[in-house]
Amino acid sequence: MCANVLRYIYPGFHFSFPISFFFAMISTLSPSSQTSLVWFRRDLRCFDHAALHAALTQTESVFCAFIFDKTILDHLPPDDRRVSFIHQSVTELAAELEKLGASLIVRYGHSEQEIARLVAELHIDSVLVNHDYEPQALQRDEEIKRQLEPLGCDFVSCKDQVIFEKNEILSLAGTPFSVFTPYKNAWLKKFLAAGDDYYSKPYPIERHAGQLTAYTDRSIPTLSDMGFHEAEPSSLPLQGGMAAGAALLDNFLSRIGHYDETRNFPAIKGPSYLSVHLRFGTVSIRHLVREAINCTRTAASMQGAQVWLSELIWRDFYFMILHHHPRVVTHAFKPAYDAIPWESGSHAELQFDAWCQGRTGYPLVDAAMLQLNQTGYMHNRLRMVTACFLIKDLGIDWRWGERYFAKQLNDFDLSANNGGWQWAASSGCDAQPYFRIFNPITQSEKFDTEGKFIRRYLPQLGRLDNKQIHAPWKLSPSILKQAGITLGDNYPAPIIEHDVARNQTLTRYAIVKKPGEKNAP
Repeated sequence: MCANVLRYIYPGFHFSFPISFFFAMISTLSPSSQTSLVWFRRDLRCFDHAALHAALTQTESVFCAFIFDKTILDHLPPDDRRVSFIHQSVTELAAELEKLGASLIVRYGHSEQEIARLVAELHIDSVLVNHDYEPQALQRDEEIKRQLEPLGCDFVSCKDQVIFEKNEILSLAGTPFSVFTPYKNAWLKKFLAAGDDYYSKPYPIERHAGQLTAYTDRSIPTLSDMGFHEAEPSSLPLQGGMAAGAALLDNFLSRIGHYDETRNFPAIKGPSYLSVHLRFGTVSIRHLVREAINCTRTAASMQGAQVWLSELIWRDFYFMILHHHPRVVTHAFKPAYDAIPWESGSHAELQFDAWCQGRTGYPLVDAAMLQLNQTGYMHNRLRMVTACFLIKDLGIDWRWGERYFAKQLNDFDLSANNGGWQWAASSGCDAQPYFRIFNPITQSEKFDTEGKFIRRYLPQLGRLDNKQIHAPWKLSPSILKQAGITLGDNYPAPIIEHDVARNQTLTRYAIVKKPGEKNAP
């Protein structure tokens, strides 16, 4: 399949790397590196892979490994959908590497211990990985690097999951951006000035596959071996693996021209649905960016492709923010917002639980939360709606919601999840103003006009017409009875009144209000 994927993605492509670009991407390997180990993490593919390409072109013998890390898995429930997705992807990766003459060594344990064991067992001279940007992952990598030094083994990290990282996009003053639009403009300027295929050039694998080395034990721990079980098909609408990612991309490119119009409506097929594949690296960000750029040059797909490209650039932006401001993991990007007096105590906990379970009494919010709970996916527009409801209607700390999404989202990515929640809380970089408060009824009427999405997850409201379904508590008892709805029984009454909540939020946020600033009407 890897050969087929390569032909699908790069038909007739001639690979030629600028030397300066190659060394800017990859840390230098020791001249004595003869045997290397490529440790796959969130890059579960055998094409266009920076670390794998570096190992194949710089060392004589290349082993491949993946670790089901107990440090992470021990904190997850046995039905975590993401573990099923990863297991599917690892199984496919192992099969594809075998076709290339290699085998994937798969272990279940703590990464620090398992990598050290493999280095000693296989006499590894260098371990190669692709960069991870999350604080805990960086600490793990530093610890492994420290352990490998006495063994005479290099630890080499490559840029792979972003186009630009860390200090590669800076303002004219040489400082990191904190507002997206000027960052995007600088990103595009740098990318386009170098030529389309400079920063997005793929790393060829198949042509260098002769350096891959097989390993005798090709077993893969089963989900049950690790204390997990296969996710129900209804709860995992997306398949893991490279082939599934390629199929989704192919489908999306056939409708990308309308992405700018369709992406906000949860009842229709508007998004790419590639976020979980980006998260685990079964697709290549370089390939996606090339496709987006190419589509911007075709009149029929230009508008949609430009908007989608912006979304991919947002991803780089949030990785950059996390690198320069790791404190955002626990604190507001704008420090003043940490002084906001959030709701607390048993009442806040009850309201938070109602939000989590999709029982707020606001149909669009509830349907969105049920979608998340049942499938691990939530439409991007609904992520904003539900986040704003929790923060600015219920007055609950954004960190509570961020943690819940981290547990539930198939595509959970720390930088993007944190950035999205801080955007909704108005505490992040380039966030919405604190006085901009989504009205959940208006959002419902605008983006689910016919109530199709609501009916999918709240069938008990199905007999209401397209106007009634957005705010059932406003209906007369006779209409509710006729529709088979009993508020407080088969559907909850609203747990808060939006207009009252809005005024409370403006008061709550007054602590960060600038002198002379007026609230928007």
